[in-house]
Amino acid sequence: MPSFFPTAKSDPELYPFRPGLTFSFFNALAWQIGIGTPMVLFAEQLGATPFQVGLAYSFVFVLTPVQILSTALLPRHGFKAVMLGGWRTRSFFLGVPVVLALLAMRGERPWMVDALIWSVFFFCFFRSIGAAAGVSWFYAILPPGLRGRYFANDQFVSAVAGVGTLLACAAVFALLPVYMALLLQYCLALVGSVVSYFSLRKLPDAERPVAISIRTVLRDTPRHLFRPSPFRRYVWLAAWFAVISTPIPPFAAYYLKVGPRLSSGQIMLFEVMRYAGVMVAAWTIRRRIDVTGAKPFLILTLGLYLLVGVYWWIYLRSGFGGIAGIAAVYFLLGLGAATWNIANLNFLPKVIGAGDRTLAVAVHGAVTAFVGGFSPIGWGLFLKTGEGAASGFDVAVFQWFFVSVVVTAIVLSPLLARLPEDRGHPVEPILIGNAILRPFRAATYLVNLIDVRSLRVEEPVARVEPEVQKRG
Repeated sequence: MPSFFPTAKSDPELYPFRPGLTFSFFNALAWQIGIGTPMVLFAEQLGATPFQVGLAYSFVFVLTPVQILSTALLPRHGFKAVMLGGWRTRSFFLGVPVVLALLAMRGERPWMVDALIWSVFFFCFFRSIGAAAGVSWFYAILPPGLRGRYFANDQFVSAVAGVGTLLACAAVFALLPVYMALLLQYCLALVGSVVSYFSLRKLPDAERPVAISIRTVLRDTPRHLFRPSPFRRYVWLAAWFAVISTPIPPFAAYYLKVGPRLSSGQIMLFEVMRYAGVMVAAWTIRRRIDVTGAKPFLILTLGLYLLVGVYWWIYLRSGFGGIAGIAAVYFLLGLGAATWNIANLNFLPKVIGAGDRTLAVAVHGAVTAFVGGFSPIGWGLFLKTGEGAASGFDVAVFQWFFVSVVVTAIVLSPLLARLPEDRGHPVEPILIGNAILRPFRAATYLVNLIDVRSLRVEEPVARVEPEVQKRG
């Protein structure tokens, strides 16, 4: 792929930043397995309850405050040192599931679930510290004329690695005993994390940013959240959407494993269908959103989630649609998540003034990620207590969860429709690397409180948009 992994001959301008694209490729191996559906399936195999699964899945969201606080390390240590420190340390915690898979081949033990959950916690904790540098570092070292091309390549290589990882996981689940399959997957994740770390080391550092005014952050955050404004209305509506959308991926996978007892390989193929929906949205909607505006796509997302909720409710009651129906609804889920993310990144700059944009975008990301992250924990408490058809999983409560998805989609639609959107004065959408291809965690990339206008003072302020976080 010479155009996406540039060489000195094919693209001499982009070639010095090739290690960044290598990082994106191998990093996708680590997060797809370490904090994705394979982690959920591993936890279920060890005997985790729905609450424990929801807890582990939520860590990447509820640790968002760590990511914000870690930006204070950047003026003292610099972008490169902070990100390398976070990525290096998180790699050690991918070794814990490797050991657990080896030990579990001789029999599961109750302590293994706790060990897996704590390993996910510390993986996400140190990921959050490293992500405090994120795209702001890349933005600072990339010449302005290369940024668009670089991040387009970044999205492509991450997508290829993500889909390849999902297919590989499905294959090994189908061909090998479950713990041998998990062992190979986590070894792959560990290799991806190590290679991504050494790729980062090859990149140059950037000038350290100026110190952050915590007083300004503490003073202005309540104003953005509680003073009447289109932004305040939108951020709380987006948080409500996060509450009903965040729990679907982990609990859908968990239910399919313990309810109809589908194989792990089949569930991973459903994840491929979800990713296909994400890619279809990423490659089609962005071409139309400038013409139609972002708000119609936000409402379209709610329509897609309405269909998802209705189908799951019917399926849980009757098994309607079977394997084909589940595959289709996973595709709709990915399509809806990416549609919301693309529209959100285009709509946010329209509901906040340019002078407040850096902090306001961070506030939006922090609130939606943090509030949405507690939703799997809360629903997990209810889902584990009943005597439903699935062992340890209350199917009746899960039906009520999808009723809440349907009701939320119906209520939010007119509320979002009333928000103002000025299409006569277009603004640049927010650029956050490959977040479009990771829509279920995209909000966690919006929490960077660093104003990159302080990083490259030679550029006119009008040309520099506030940046947000890269994925972990």
